[in-house]
Amino acid sequence: MRIPLYQIDAFADRPFSGNPAAVCPLDSWLDDDVMQNMAMENNLSETAFFVGADGKYDLRWFTPASEVDLCGHATLASAHVVFNRLETTQDKIVFSTKSGDLVVTRQGDLIEMDFPARAPEAMKENPALLAALGGNPTSAQVSRDFFVTYETEAEVAALTPDMAALASLENWAIIVTAPGDHCDFVSRFFAPGHGIDEDPVTGSAHCTLIPYWSDRLGKDQMIARQISARGGELHCRNQGDRVAIAGRAHEVLVGEFLL
Repeated sequence: MRIPLYQIDAFADRPFSGNPAAVCPLDSWLDDDVMQNMAMENNLSETAFFVGADGKYDLRWFTPASEVDLCGHATLASAHVVFNRLETTQDKIVFSTKSGDLVVTRQGDLIEMDFPARAPEAMKENPALLAALGGNPTSAQVSRDFFVTYETEAEVAALTPDMAALASLENWAIIVTAPGDHCDFVSRFFAPGHGIDEDPVTGSAHCTLIPYWSDRLGKDQMIARQISARGGELHCRNQGDRVAIAGRAHEVLVGEFLL
């Protein structure tokens, strides 16, 4: 059996930046353990698998360690494959996922995704979290992920977390964020408990970042940067109970799995 494989740099203005995701279009679903092993073989933060046609697809995402309920950059990468390889006349896709239907549209050289908002909420004090991150955070909240704010971009950039300590925490991952020096806000994302010490660019984290910064800055449209080593830019819009997240993508590798 031959399974197509595309590697796409998502939220990337050029190849070898942003967040690489593997995308595997399928005629029908493979066994879960096969898809998990394929994600392990790819050894990228996410591998996306989808089934469908005519602008409507079922979509699933796997890290090297587990299936996840939402992934932004691999959704953008999947849409890039559909728009540029499979249905080149389409400008709108609906992905059915564990997080509901996700509408993705092509807008010039940007791909925009409509995702659920996940505003952060108050949480109990967690000294272990703050000790593992380091620095001097100004607040700590929670959504799906821990959500920790700092005063400056430089503080976020300088963090060297204790990944083993973060991996022992109960929530899925950790978002850290601060106002940006040359954009509205910056962030980093750590998920060592799921095989990802630091994710280069994390679309799903912006389901929480956008409502938080929209409220704090008093604006609905924002430009964000994730300041990992590879880095990436995201065009963000607050829509109440939904958020719009847009970015560019580049195809960098095409191949096949031989199963």
